[in-house]
Amino acid sequence: MRAARLFIFLCIALAPLSGHAAAVGVQNLRLWQAPDHVRLVFDLSGPLDHRLFTLKNPTRIVIDMDNARITGALPAVDASNPIIAGLRSGDHGDNAVRIVIDLKAEIQPRTFLLKPFGEYGHRLVIDLVDTKAVAEEDKLDAQPATVAPTPVNRDLIVAIDAGHGGEDPGAIGRRYRTREKDVVLAIARELQNLVAATPGMKPVMIRDGDYYVGLRERIRKANRHGADVFISIHADSIVGRHARGSSVYVLSERGATNEAAKVLADKENAADMIGGAGLGDRDDLLLRVLVDMTQNATIGDSLDLGADMLSSLRQVGPLHYAAVAQAGFMVLKSPHIPSVLVETAFISNPDEEGKLRDRASQRRIAQGIFSGLQRAAPRLLARRGTPTQVATSHDGRDYVVKTGDTLASIARQHAIDVDALRFLNDIRDNNLPVGTRLRIPLKGTGDS
Repeated sequence: MRAARLFIFLCIALAPLSGHAAAVGVQNLRLWQAPDHVRLVFDLSGPLDHRLFTLKNPTRIVIDMDNARITGALPAVDASNPIIAGLRSGDHGDNAVRIVIDLKAEIQPRTFLLKPFGEYGHRLVIDLVDTKAVAEEDKLDAQPATVAPTPVNRDLIVAIDAGHGGEDPGAIGRRYRTREKDVVLAIARELQNLVAATPGMKPVMIRDGDYYVGLRERIRKANRHGADVFISIHADSIVGRHARGSSVYVLSERGATNEAAKVLADKENAADMIGGAGLGDRDDLLLRVLVDMTQNATIGDSLDLGADMLSSLRQVGPLHYAAVAQAGFMVLKSPHIPSVLVETAFISNPDEEGKLRDRASQRRIAQGIFSGLQRAAPRLLARRGTPTQVATSHDGRDYVVKTGDTLASIARQHAIDVDALRFLNDIRDNNLPVGTRLRIPLKGTGDS
């Protein structure tokens, strides 16, 4: 009897090993169109192995997924999509799926898997990057050195960052199911109009559509455009229905000013886990160390800017915090750009959610932010003429710029990141005069 029970137990235990494991369900596909790429996000019932390769004549991307099955129809592709001409799928061998993406343009594919996070499950992300757009971006880092510096007199460049986007909706309102990503983009566009209509100012939109931009990429984009100020726009959410009012936050390197600020920063910093930060995003240790070296002076300027914003927002509606709060927001970690994060209202409050949806209220909020920016503008303009002070002691060496040098070539020569070179030497545009003495850090700087 005991032997029979043992035999039955072994049969049950070994049964899964005798056949295929359950196929992973490919449950859904979403497409997000950005200016320089298309992002495809597949929802999965679990992790899977996949391969991606390119075929020619006609040009297409092929994704093979092992031990998988498609459980939903692929969406139709809009004919106006500049990169994707069509999508096809079918079985490929034993318990495998093949998806084919027909292309209109030359692209650079990138792919990565996202693990479950919050209410999101396993996802496969594929970025189809427009090679022409990448080439244009590379040109920004490859401007040859000039013999004489160019004048610094130019417009005040305002980087306007609408939080979240694409795969990451941000907070969701309780009454109308309003998505944070939508209302903050609307407010950002109102602010863009105000800045563009003001002589001496120029707006740069970090996100100008429904797509996700990684937190570090937001900083890099502001730097590439030579931004003098960075304004990140959000709509807060909290347990309960009664919290209300606007708040302004700046970076802290020494801990949050209160527990709520810490919780908010942790939530905002988790955006990359939802939106997916695979598009050229990297967590370079050297870059982080150099950012920290230049941060302190900029935080002081950010606090002053934040105080101006609060003073103006007070005229628009209630404040949640009467003083500027601080926490470790990743998106505010530009080393030389005064940066603030504005929580415009509580989308979790049904009354404030209604206001966030209203076009007139969006304009009033944008006007409050803009009025604070106008108040700070004279200081920001004066600050621009004085390079940010960075630590004078450094483990590294100096390099004198020669005719024909570019940021990219110097970085390549010394095996460092272009952004690290920018940050350490406070280079805010692509002007690189011959004879400029640059600090070149050793590759091991900051390693432990």
